[in-house]
Amino acid sequence: MDWGTELWDQYDIIEKHTQSGLELVEKYVKFVKERTEIEQSYAKQLRNLSKKYNQKRSNKDEPDCRLSSYQSFVDILNEMNDYAGQRELIAENMIMNICIDLTKYLQELKQERKTYLLEAKKAQQSLESTYKQLDSSKKRFEREWREAERAAQYAEKTDQDINATKADVEKAKQQAHMRARVAEDCKNDYAAQLQKYNKEQSQFYFNDMPLIFNKLQDLDERRIRKLGHGYILFSDTEKNVMPIIGKCLEGITKAGTNVNEKNDSMVIIEQNKSGFERPGDLEFEDYSQGINRASSDSSLGTPKGPMDLLGKNKSKNFWLFKRSKPTVTEDFGHLPPEQRRKRLQQKLEEISKELQKEADQSEALGKMKDVYEKNPQMGDPASLATQISQTSQNIERLRGELNKYEVIIHGFPFLLSSPDGAHSDESTPDPSQAIYAEFDDDFEDEEPVAPIGKCTAMYNFPGASEGTISMQEGEVLAVVEEDKGDGWTRVRRHNGDEGYIPTSYVTITLNK
Repeated sequence: MDWGTELWDQYDIIEKHTQSGLELVEKYVKFVKERTEIEQSYAKQLRNLSKKYNQKRSNKDEPDCRLSSYQSFVDILNEMNDYAGQRELIAENMIMNICIDLTKYLQELKQERKTYLLEAKKAQQSLESTYKQLDSSKKRFEREWREAERAAQYAEKTDQDINATKADVEKAKQQAHMRARVAEDCKNDYAAQLQKYNKEQSQFYFNDMPLIFNKLQDLDERRIRKLGHGYILFSDTEKNVMPIIGKCLEGITKAGTNVNEKNDSMVIIEQNKSGFERPGDLEFEDYSQGINRASSDSSLGTPKGPMDLLGKNKSKNFWLFKRSKPTVTEDFGHLPPEQRRKRLQQKLEEISKELQKEADQSEALGKMKDVYEKNPQMGDPASLATQISQTSQNIERLRGELNKYEVIIHGFPFLLSSPDGAHSDESTPDPSQAIYAEFDDDFEDEEPVAPIGKCTAMYNFPGASEGTISMQEGEVLAVVEEDKGDGWTRVRRHNGDEGYIPTSYVTITLNK
């Protein structure tokens, strides 16, 4: 069924329907645009949210960044940022594939519809013009036929009048004959105009208008088909990014499953383990034997709990519940032994990497200089002098720093200086002094401990700090105390000398 056959007399309905269809396309395009604005706003808010909470976690040197719970949160923020990108992609594809495409197609349909309506209007005007000509010829024929009848009646009346002359009769007959001939011509013209109009009317209703209506029907069906495809794209555009959105959500789920509370606990231990031994029991101070009360830090009459001691006793430096942040020093003397060892090793690695980078750059500049000297057209060797000089200075500086930290770490942790680099006075002893003074007391007062194994030195160790013992590569020493987790082992020579050496400098074999 087609409009040209079934709706041949419904021009106004067809015109209104096609206009309404085009307006529906415009409405849908506007709807999709507003949807894309919502998507873009949503994506922007997600990005800002991820950025807001990610800024605080941007410093990779922060201790918390090694915890799985914090890293998983960062992963979630990154996944949300990627998710926002997919929402932006949805908006972009809807604009390109729906809004722009439909808007362009809509303009084409409007122009095509306008052309068909103009053709219909011209056909209608042509038929109306022909009808006017038919009506005019019909009225002329009617008028001339009446005039011819009156002329015939007058000629007959004159012929029967006895008083009329022969000339009058002849004149009346000629007039009647002329009027009859004019009326006949008008009749023939009317008949021709009628035939022409009927032909054009048949052409109008059975050919021209049905063809135009069918074209409008095809236009409307194409519009509907295109609009339906636009509806599908509205869904497919989002479906196409669903796999990636799914991966983002899977990433968030994976971030949650990657949280490991045991691992985080171990990280906290590794980051904050001081390497100190727990404090021993306080000695009984017998004032009845004449001990100077002023020299004691405690009183039997005023017992103090742990928190009271930590809060009020200023003569000792306790590592628990620190109230003030120590001054950061270049040799990390402000840190506990275990943390100091790790930071020194980390510093050595960083300097070594920088030194290797500068050495590679120096080598590259040297090769470039050789190329310039052999091929002057490629460049001036003198232009590299500044870079070569600067690189050499950097290498020397880094080597100096490397040597400095190697000396520090070889003597670690038996350093007697306070965190600020000056020798501690009696009122503020360094924690390490108390510990290693205790080691010295053990060496002097106790009987020699039986060896529990032996070790062989892999490297030379100067043993320059108090409490340590020097050794040469290949030297065999007796092990009298194992490493307690601080990186140092207590050994004894055959002559009885005892001290600590770095555990990593020897291979140890314990007795079975």
